[in-house]
Amino acid sequence: MATTEKPQVTFGKITEEALAAMRAKFGVPYYMIRQNEAASKDAIRQFCNGIGDDNPLYRNPEYATRTRWGHIIAPPTFLYAVACPQGMEGLPGVHAFYCGCNWEWFKPIHINDELTCVDYPIDLIEKHGKMGGRQFLQIGRTVYYNQRGEVVSTQKRETMRVERQQAKERGKYAGVTKYVYTQEELRKIDQSYEDEEVRGANPRFWEDVNVGDPVRPVTKGPLGQTDMVEFWVGIGGGQGAHRIRRTYMKRHPKWGIKDPKSGILEPMADVHYESDKSDAIGVPVAYDLGMQRFCWAGHVITNWMGDEGFMKKLSARCILFNVFGDTQFVGGTVAKKWTEGDEYLVEIAIKTVNQRGEETMPGKAVVSLPSKVKWV
Repeated sequence: MATTEKPQVTFGKITEEALAAMRAKFGVPYYMIRQNEAASKDAIRQFCNGIGDDNPLYRNPEYATRTRWGHIIAPPTFLYAVACPQGMEGLPGVHAFYCGCNWEWFKPIHINDELTCVDYPIDLIEKHGKMGGRQFLQIGRTVYYNQRGEVVSTQKRETMRVERQQAKERGKYAGVTKYVYTQEELRKIDQSYEDEEVRGANPRFWEDVNVGDPVRPVTKGPLGQTDMVEFWVGIGGGQGAHRIRRTYMKRHPKWGIKDPKSGILEPMADVHYESDKSDAIGVPVAYDLGMQRFCWAGHVITNWMGDEGFMKKLSARCILFNVFGDTQFVGGTVAKKWTEGDEYLVEIAIKTVNQRGEETMPGKAVVSLPSKVKWV
């Protein structure tokens, strides 16, 4: 017999006291717990599996030895598998949507590099949106170091904090349903996977790139539960299982959502697996993670630039939910090219469109490419 019971969600409130407590921590460093302390061969491979990236530079030692690096390196967004500050500190029971990233890389991530991460909360900006009424954009800065003390990368993170009860009552996404594909649509998706190109060992020279050139898309989807599980495995997991998870939930009860049948308190991360849980906060179908989609943006760029390229910057913003059953086509266009010192740079405008034709994640990336002038 079907039940009409709904999961019990903790509906936290945005209060002036909670906002003041968060502002008091601006600039105070927070040393993140790491999911992966080293960029081991296994950790890199599992991360790549979790985002659907089969580039041999990241997993085949024999292949990687013949590249400019001389060994396996990790894709730039592997840093999400080291630690991922998502702006969930403060405001207990108020939902956090990690919606924007602004990355800059200074060093490659070599195999077996040991990596640490420090995060600094820096701002809260009040917003008024259709989803949650009064809401706040939470901003922080994250710095990643290697074992040599070098800054590998920095990220300015953006997270929207929304009251769950407001989101549910306003019902901005109440009409969202799981997409039903035609056989022709599924055939086109299969073909797009066949057409994916990893530039790899064939150098993409700066001189051969022109403004307006298309960047061949990568396809992600139709999104399902296995994709979510594989991504969690790839970044090193969440709050742990069994005793570890129960201990975590006791420390953070407002992070929980109670199952109506079993009465068990489960992590709020279940909104990324189960539609009844996501529906309880106003999104009728389970949806992806912001950092997951940002990794897909990185994937399209590293495919395009080849082994000799280096991704210097990546910024992107999730502007529409990507729910179970949706397919994202992540591509782009060359927007600009220039030289700076001894570097040959290209800017790519990233455009992500789902199977409905809706844009879901705009962004841009800056890549350093090899030049024929310096090629030996």
